[in-house]
Amino acid sequence: MVDITANREFTWLEDKISYIHDHLDFTLWFRNSLQKYSPLDWFGYFDKEEDIVIEGSNNVFHIFEAGSEGPVVFCLHGGGYSGLSFALSASKIKEKARLVAMDLRGHGKSSTENDLDLSIETLCNDVVAVLKTIYGDSSPAIILVGHSMGGSVAVHVAARKVIPNVHGLVVVDVVEGTAMASLIHMQKILSNRMQFFSSMEKAIEWSVRGGSLRNVESARISVPSTLKFDESKKCYTYRTPLQETESYWKGWYEGLSEKFLSCPMPKLLLLAGTDRLDRALTIGQMQGKFQMLVVRHTGHAIQEDVPEEFASIVLNFISRNRIGPHGVMIPALLRPSQT
Repeated sequence: MVDITANREFTWLEDKISYIHDHLDFTLWFRNSLQKYSPLDWFGYFDKEEDIVIEGSNNVFHIFEAGSEGPVVFCLHGGGYSGLSFALSASKIKEKARLVAMDLRGHGKSSTENDLDLSIETLCNDVVAVLKTIYGDSSPAIILVGHSMGGSVAVHVAARKVIPNVHGLVVVDVVEGTAMASLIHMQKILSNRMQFFSSMEKAIEWSVRGGSLRNVESARISVPSTLKFDESKKCYTYRTPLQETESYWKGWYEGLSEKFLSCPMPKLLLLAGTDRLDRALTIGQMQGKFQMLVVRHTGHAIQEDVPEEFASIVLNFISRNRIGPHGVMIPALLRPSQT
């Protein structure tokens, strides 16, 4: 005769074991998920950080530095990013050059008298002030590198010719025509993105799963610096309210192509896709006025998505144009060990 009571107890035990097993699986998955998207510290990639106080103002700009020899690769991030978007690239570039990444006004750890003044003129003045405060009149050779909005700032700074030792310009994934055409959609794009996050891990996960960043390690370093804690809502939101800076957007990109071409130093335009070059850039490229490279299989933030490739491209640009720690190295003056 079948013992029904024993059968029921056995079935109950099976269900209990199954429940515990599933619960443990979920707990393990949840813990692994948190670890996968947990924030990473910058000091595994940069050597130090510093606050640059601008004399005669209440403006303090935060910079991250890596490397001790060679020319200075001075990096400017895009709108809504921070200097930490260059962290993974810095860890490779510092092997052969110095890298300085600046938090622009209204971003990261920088603090200014008006964080919402993101006009191209103000952003340029900030960069010039930081460079002059750091280096004074004895600047080393500088390669300006700018991503997106930061690319526009880099172009405007280079075109001003007020920093005497700028020997290279690298513009990352920004073309005037494409940028100007996208501005009418920008408010919708900003309003459609997730606005609040219960934790930094959730923000990092969203940035990767949403496609804005494709490199988890880089996102774990850079995303936390783009957030602030909202006390009223008890959650995280964006450090930079880009939607409130719309009046400045047009100024970032208008006339950018001609200004880029007018810069007298070697130039590299690095694109994440086959953006259509406007007439001025097309003619300029045909005339050999700048180098252009298209990096496949990456998103808008090339320096974050493929940092090793990005770093190699920048170092090759420096080598190709013979930019040394103090300027262009003339082959005839080099010792055999330097060639």
